[in-house]
Amino acid sequence: MSDIKWPADQEIDRRNGAYPTDARIWTGLLWRHWDEFRAGKRQHVFRVDAATGTATDVTPVDHDVPTIATSGDGDVAVSPDGREVAVAMHGDSVVADNTNVDVYVLSPDGGAMRAVTTAPGADNTPRYSPDGKWLAYLSMERPGFEADRLRLLLLRRKDGTTESGNGVDATAGWPLSVGSYTWCPNSTCVYAVVEEHGRDNVYRIDLPSFRRSVVVSRGVNTNVQVAPDGRTLAYLHQSNTEPSEVWLAGKPLSHQNDSAVATLDLPPLEEFGFVGALGDSVFGWLQKPPGFAAGKRYPLVYLIHGGPQGAWTDSWGARWNFQMFASRGFVVAAVNFHGSTGYGQKFTDAISRHWGDYPYEDVMKGADVVARLPYVDSTRMGAAGASYGGYMVYWIAGHSDRFKVLVDHDGVFNTVSMAGSTEELWFSDWEFGGNPYANRDLYRQWNPLNFVEHWKTPMLIVHSQLDYRVDLSEGYQAFTAAKRLGVPAKFLYFPDEGHWVLRPRNRRIWWGTVLDWLEGYLK
Repeated sequence: MSDIKWPADQEIDRRNGAYPTDARIWTGLLWRHWDEFRAGKRQHVFRVDAATGTATDVTPVDHDVPTIATSGDGDVAVSPDGREVAVAMHGDSVVADNTNVDVYVLSPDGGAMRAVTTAPGADNTPRYSPDGKWLAYLSMERPGFEADRLRLLLLRRKDGTTESGNGVDATAGWPLSVGSYTWCPNSTCVYAVVEEHGRDNVYRIDLPSFRRSVVVSRGVNTNVQVAPDGRTLAYLHQSNTEPSEVWLAGKPLSHQNDSAVATLDLPPLEEFGFVGALGDSVFGWLQKPPGFAAGKRYPLVYLIHGGPQGAWTDSWGARWNFQMFASRGFVVAAVNFHGSTGYGQKFTDAISRHWGDYPYEDVMKGADVVARLPYVDSTRMGAAGASYGGYMVYWIAGHSDRFKVLVDHDGVFNTVSMAGSTEELWFSDWEFGGNPYANRDLYRQWNPLNFVEHWKTPMLIVHSQLDYRVDLSEGYQAFTAAKRLGVPAKFLYFPDEGHWVLRPRNRRIWWGTVLDWLEGYLK
């Protein structure tokens, strides 16, 4: 870890004086992240005196504390006795090309800062046990891979001090990841949120046996809080037909959305499966439209998720909501192809260095399955995806004409330019087996740009100015290619959004434009 104190002597952000300017100067990588410029900025941990309101920076180092990259579910924790603070920090001088995040501990005044984990992968989400005997954290074992299995590890503490070294793995041999967790009040168990087959279940992990048992299932369950008895749980519950509400002991406690939902026809998700690439079982979701009538044939919208290490879950949300697509009279299908999370780490790993074969095979085999359903009109199918899903839309455009219309949101069009314009460089390095200067063949093999001469399908492209993960230029390149090839295309541009469309008014425009585009070709 660098000992350079903050603020560093950098030639940046000097825009005051008689002649102000918006010019920026930087000299290091990761100068921007997601949707903001980071050059000249740091986030630090402050201690605030409750009596006087005086704030003191206890981490005055030239690093983000806690880290902004490969971060966890809350990366600052205070020991029960108040004598130690734990943070997740990337202590390397260059943070853009690796995931070497470690857990550091320091005194409340900022002194004696030291790393207590040393693995080259990402360690984050420190949590002290209530009795002060353990410091737990989540850890990815493989360096450079941001979607490795998240293990729950425990470090021993003695006399109020956390020991350094390799933690005890409470999830050894488990193929699934712990997304977030919280301690029992008596320190004899941990409740962990675990993504599993398109759902977020809550597991109880007993200590010291590490025996695991499911205590909450169905839908997506997060933000777990444990009652003093160590067994009663409060948490947020949602599903495809239920916006988030607070649940207590398996029953809804809040009813904020009941009256609104009561006015809607919300058919539940249906799960389906098939044999996909590599002979593996692959699963997906089906959403029928409101007012569904047996014997009628409906157009299909086929959704492709991003990540690529992500998954479609039984959840509710304002973005990519299955019910919203179905509301226009579409059947909706979504497949958790190779690379998806929640089906074991081997399944998740399969997409790396295979962006265009295993997942594409799954997507097309899934389309075969839903096209044979008696209520689906296989001559009226469209596909839509974002991020990696947008990559797959561009890939489909160059390899298949079975869809009548396509929607691409923030997709990767040119793997080489993506590798040079994205901010977290370890991502492309891992997914394509190195940087594009050293491993150009794999970038070329899976590059949608190389297959644009086959494009025929009408395409809506959505991209935003502040998307620093998949640069706006990816969308520009794809739109230019479509128009020069004579493919019907439309571009929806947001100057004030990043990788996601978050502002309510912009979301209304997004939904209206996307649904109108699909409807224009499928109805």
